[in-house]
Amino acid sequence: MKNQSSAKKTLLVIRMSALGDVAMTIPVIYSFAREYPDWQVKVLTQEFFSRLFIDRPVNISFIIASPSGRHRGIIGLFRLINEIRKEGICAVADFHNVLRSWIIDGAMLLSGHSVRMVRKDRRGRRQLTHRKEGEAPVPQRSYILRYFDVLERLGLPAKEHFTSIFPHRQPYRAEEEPVPVIGIAPFARYSTKTYPLEMMEQVVSTLSGRGYKIFLFGSRGHEETVLKGWQDRYNGVTAVAGNFILEKELELMSILDLMISMDSANMHMAALAGTRVLSVWGGTTPECGFLGWGQKEEDAVCLHLPCQPCTIAGSKECHLNHFDCMKKITCESICKKITDLVE
Repeated sequence: MKNQSSAKKTLLVIRMSALGDVAMTIPVIYSFAREYPDWQVKVLTQEFFSRLFIDRPVNISFIIASPSGRHRGIIGLFRLINEIRKEGICAVADFHNVLRSWIIDGAMLLSGHSVRMVRKDRRGRRQLTHRKEGEAPVPQRSYILRYFDVLERLGLPAKEHFTSIFPHRQPYRAEEEPVPVIGIAPFARYSTKTYPLEMMEQVVSTLSGRGYKIFLFGSRGHEETVLKGWQDRYNGVTAVAGNFILEKELELMSILDLMISMDSANMHMAALAGTRVLSVWGGTTPECGFLGWGQKEEDAVCLHLPCQPCTIAGSKECHLNHFDCMKKITCESICKKITDLVE
């Protein structure tokens, strides 16, 4: 593979969604691009997600997929395949492994290209969430490492050459304000991955009382309303939900002393920004393989109950109807962990 002519040295990387999953590919893609500067890397993703690729190596560019626009449906998918074929691709790293990417993979294989896809180990995932009583969980391999595995199976092994999308930034601690500066992202897509909001508000209240400077992260709409309510009730609290574009949120994350997050996109975004993350886990656990880049398992708050994990990606409700995995994590224990890390 390395001996091919420079005109054909173009790698297609496929990951079209979602925000946190695309974020997890960036350390791998940047590492490859830096180790193989004579290769061009074309990342197939959606336009919004491409904005995560801050300070990227010059040999990374994008093929923008528009699944709700010009690439909608089967006709749109074949239109996308025709656009890909014009890019001079010689190898495909499918980091997505879903139906749409399978069709693209098949078309590229028929054209004589090398194709490898991420191994999701669906059997291992099922065994993790459907264990027999007393059976210990077998941790899944980190998805970031699985992406490196894809490159290795293509004959393009890469070492880790990534630290942050803001490699030259330093945590902010102004002389006139020598207090911890932390971020809190209390929401996740699924309720089984979300610490109860009334309990997280107690965490905010406690940290505010200690004089911490707190930034609250979330999306527009309901989350924005909740966080602005906390901002109004507590000193030193600023809700940035709905105020900043994605790039500015990442910039702000990069100067935090610590981010508190669920198993969510915000965990992965803060990790990309080079910030330490205290992650809180419920229905999912770090054994599922989705811990953020460079993050430590000792920074993951998880009770590891016999019923955990009950899901790999999250679910709408606790199937045992008690949600002990989150409700039994006390506000005091989270605040103590935060204090230990930042002070």
